[in-house]
Amino acid sequence: MDRLWERYANDPRFVFDKAAAEKACDFFPTFLRHSKGRLAGKPFHLKYWQRRVVSIIFGFKWAATGRRVVRRAYLFIARKNGKSTFAAGLALLLLLAGERSAEIYSAAADREQASIVFREAASMVLASPPLSRVCEVFKRSVICARLMSSYGVLSSDAETKHGLNPSGIIFDELHTQPNRDLLDVLHTAVGAREEPLEALMTTAGSRRQGICWEVHEQAVRVRDGVDDDPSLLPILFMADEADDWTDPRTWAKANPSVGDAVSLEYLAQECAHAKRVPGYENTFRRLHLNMWTQQDTRWLPMADWQQCAGPVGWKELARFLFGRPCFGALDLSSTTDITAWVKLFPPQGDDDPWFIVPRFFVPERNIDLRSRRDRVPYDLWARDGAMTATPGNVVDYGAVEMAIREDAGAYGLIEAPYDRWNATQLVTNLTADGLPMVPFGQGFASMSAPAKRFEAMVVGHELAHGGHPVLHWMAENVAIDRDAADNIKPNKATSGERIDGIVAAVMALGRAIVFDGGGQGVEIPADYEVPLA
Repeated sequence: MDRLWERYANDPRFVFDKAAAEKACDFFPTFLRHSKGRLAGKPFHLKYWQRRVVSIIFGFKWAATGRRVVRRAYLFIARKNGKSTFAAGLALLLLLAGERSAEIYSAAADREQASIVFREAASMVLASPPLSRVCEVFKRSVICARLMSSYGVLSSDAETKHGLNPSGIIFDELHTQPNRDLLDVLHTAVGAREEPLEALMTTAGSRRQGICWEVHEQAVRVRDGVDDDPSLLPILFMADEADDWTDPRTWAKANPSVGDAVSLEYLAQECAHAKRVPGYENTFRRLHLNMWTQQDTRWLPMADWQQCAGPVGWKELARFLFGRPCFGALDLSSTTDITAWVKLFPPQGDDDPWFIVPRFFVPERNIDLRSRRDRVPYDLWARDGAMTATPGNVVDYGAVEMAIREDAGAYGLIEAPYDRWNATQLVTNLTADGLPMVPFGQGFASMSAPAKRFEAMVVGHELAHGGHPVLHWMAENVAIDRDAADNIKPNKATSGERIDGIVAAVMALGRAIVFDGGGQGVEIPADYEVPLA
């Protein structure tokens, strides 16, 4: 927050109205009382970070016009840090100390979510004798007749909001918004006001598409100085991807109220739970470290995945394993997405791991677009050889077919399972040449046993993938379905991004299990021949 403050303070376009900033900050402890927990009934004293936010919003003004600079504030903060209480106080400040005839609205993905902040604000009014004398509290609105101002709760129906004239918007949990319609309607509606404020507040989500991710990325660019938009105040409390998620210093980055609204002991307990239960790791990262995740529940523990890099890097693995028997699995994408051909090499000794060597194919023409849009480095992966970019705007299945033929000549291809979807012609061509193509179902019956075995191999560090960057990304993305009988399977629909390489590896393992000689290792067929160098 201090760096943001300095940026505004050192900008010659702005002046700082100290009196306005202090008046706004003093409103909280003077008129507002906490309504819940151990602070119930006590004055609302702003925390340091909250005071900085209020001071920037209400203190910095354009030197040329005298109007407030900040028109939109994006508060990105972990759970349990007093976000709703702060938002409620901000709403009342805009209602009672903002412009006359103010219209303040609480919005969210649904009315119940929007009502959380409103109910907190209504409780503050009822607990404050000065505010109770000038405001009337109703089920979904607070009215100040003296100022002809109102604060109300909105439903999520954007079509009914075009006639509004809001001076303040409190938009809660933006990451749950299913589309951009409501935010766009409200954003365009504030244009008639001289000094409106849109306060967009959220924790991290598990979907890097949609309006929240768009706003988040814009806020990051403004914070980093890439975009010059002082009307947007980026208030970002979050851990970085490179941070150690088990380190209390990392927790503090996402929890500015640690030790107060949220205790260090509580975060330590949650972290310990995430260590014991890998499926809870993403929940801890998303809710308490404010890190965007690819899905709500991560399937594979990434610390163990990283331990499975093995003795040879991914660029050398193909040469290192030349001539060895393997199972190769094909997950053929739609023509515009990633196609995965993954080879799985069984151990050849007690200390030998299962090696994974993937090949990925993408259409060349949309690589740059997808890299910018999805913030996934397809372009770098293609230049580094981790992906093959085929000419044109669709995947060249001919290039995929040629790669499979090359690998069949370089390794002992025992079997090649494939997902039947869209693979008929390619499989027909390969089968005609004698390649051992085997259809593999994508349901629980086919996928559960190899998926569970694959998970156990990751946790037991029985795999070696060489640190392949695309496969690592896909391992991070995988979400699973689980049925009543505890069968599991990877789910492409609920996974945050592509998982084709992991699905193919599970398919290859599924066929390898068939050749498992009573748990004593994979039995190589008697007619297997080592390819000629």
